[in-house]
Amino acid sequence: MEALIPIDRWEVFALGLDHPECVAFNREGVLWAGGEAGQIYRVDENANVEKIADLGGFVGGLAFSPEDELVVCCPNHGIVKVEKTGKWEVLASHVGDRKLICPNYGVFDSAGNYYVTDSGNWKKQNGALIRFSAGGEGKVIGGPFGYANGLALSADENHLFMVESNTNRVFRFELKNGEIAAQDVYVENAGRLPDGLALDEAGNLYVSCYASDDIHRVTPVREKKLFAWDPFAILLSRPTNMAFKGDTMYAANLGRQTVTRAKVGVMGQKLVNQR
Repeated sequence: MEALIPIDRWEVFALGLDHPECVAFNREGVLWAGGEAGQIYRVDENANVEKIADLGGFVGGLAFSPEDELVVCCPNHGIVKVEKTGKWEVLASHVGDRKLICPNYGVFDSAGNYYVTDSGNWKKQNGALIRFSAGGEGKVIGGPFGYANGLALSADENHLFMVESNTNRVFRFELKNGEIAAQDVYVENAGRLPDGLALDEAGNLYVSCYASDDIHRVTPVREKKLFAWDPFAILLSRPTNMAFKGDTMYAANLGRQTVTRAKVGVMGQKLVNQR
């Protein structure tokens, strides 16, 4: 298979991370990542890796609020806020009477609402989409789903995309006042075990796939193409999440101890902490 971005365009950016599942950039353009034993890493522009905190459990999605505060999904605890000093606190372990089973990935809108997936249990069809208001009030706004996973919010904040990993598909939700007004399946057969999502400035959606070591691009008219693929699983090894810095895409490799990157010729969509 021929990919739009050949694998020889990719390079290792940072080494020595404990099987990172997610990457995110703060307002200053510094990369942050998590580790499978609870590590929160800060990686400077020279690829120096510093462990900032230890949450004592697998770290899933990282997201920065409009105020550039780091919020982390940690299934052992729930939703966790991590300060730059390394101090951390649990923001939520429940939504009403529902205990969070496996909080996986979150994204902020410009008003400070935090949308987050609770994956549930594998193939138990008990995944959910949750919204926490800027004041911290939580509400289940969608579900039940299969293994609810990565999220991406459109630039106009009218549509939210969500991976359902166990069906290899991506949903698109129309949002009105923080609620789901309509939903449809945006793309089927999005690789094998899709995990993470990212958007570029043109509205193209990128889907990173854990089980097929590849990334797919879906255009606004839903044309799907193979974007990147590593047949040897070295530079893309169980890629779980992506983050843009300008026209460079960074990928977390859960199958290795690296974050890799490639110039891809398109500018990533700026997230709320970067605007």
